[in-house]
Amino acid sequence: YQIRGIQEPDLERVTRGSREGFVETALFNVNLIRRRVRDPNLRFEVLKVGQRSQTDVMIGYIEDIASPEIVSEVKKRVQHIDRDAIPMGGKNLEEYILGTKYNPLPVARYTERPDVAAAHLYEGHVLIIVDTTPFALIVPSTVWHFTQHAEEYFQNPPVGTYLRWVRTLGIFLSLVLIPVWYILATSTHLPEWIAFIGPKEPGTVPLWLQFLMLEIGLDILRMALVHTPNALATSLGLVGAILLGELAIETGLFTGEAILYTALVAVGTFATPSIEFSLAIRLFRYLLFLGSVLFRWWGFGGAFLIIVLVMGLTKSFGVPYLWPLIPFDWPALLRIIFRYPIPNVSIRPRMTKPQDMWATPKHNRRKQGGDE
Repeated sequence: YQIRGIQEPDLERVTRGSREGFVETALFNVNLIRRRVRDPNLRFEVLKVGQRSQTDVMIGYIEDIASPEIVSEVKKRVQHIDRDAIPMGGKNLEEYILGTKYNPLPVARYTERPDVAAAHLYEGHVLIIVDTTPFALIVPSTVWHFTQHAEEYFQNPPVGTYLRWVRTLGIFLSLVLIPVWYILATSTHLPEWIAFIGPKEPGTVPLWLQFLMLEIGLDILRMALVHTPNALATSLGLVGAILLGELAIETGLFTGEAILYTALVAVGTFATPSIEFSLAIRLFRYLLFLGSVLFRWWGFGGAFLIIVLVMGLTKSFGVPYLWPLIPFDWPALLRIIFRYPIPNVSIRPRMTKPQDMWATPKHNRRKQGGDE
């Protein structure tokens, strides 16, 4: 088949490291992975999906590392798809095998980088590559897979840890900043040390409606940028971000604080490595904001509890979404909090139930010990 050139994916750019990315032809993607995993136990099993389309779906794993139960479950779900075709490739396949009809949370990690896919194979994960789709699905996945980025591993461990902390903070603030600020700003009695956060001028529109209009406006602007030719995208961004915002403040439609905090939330959203996870966080932010507007702190607490319950009840091929926080696994949690030096990582994650737990040769295991 005709293919486009192999180039770095836009959504997973790094300052250092490989510039290769997956393409729409599955065999090329397999070769990009095999170049990094020259293990004779690497397997890619080809299945056909779609009675009419006969789309190639490749299940990739390392035979003596990956859990046979997970591999068998993945293949069984793929084989049970009974449709004419999956025209949207990997995304259609995900909805069939993962069953996320009403849950906005992604339960399979997308990657367009062969080095990221290879790293997950060594950890015992299973890859799903669909022909005509320039990405691989990684299962099982937890919430922390959507907060990490390859850039952390192309920097020194202390720098990678710092980047991880800052990114996680940005994701958390993108969820709670606006609801918390709204409750504080509309409170009648504020302590002096935080009294400055309130809006100096209330504006002609109620504060809750301002935030709702700004959130929807940001989504419209984002969609407009996606559909705008590259030559005009910068101009549209300047018009939307500067001119419209400035005029809205001058006319009294919005307060400056509302635009400021919405912009901070937008930055946190764009800092989220997974676009699917960032969109799920956006929906959860609506829930938090609605609870805060209606019932203030009680509504915020109740909505936050609902979000935690949804995450706690979500599973990816039997793996709890919040592992290793729930169920609690302190050594594994440390590996998420800190970016460990690669030579110190000698044990594979227990969540994938690998057959071979050790990532080091047998003669080096006593010297290095385990980190979990």
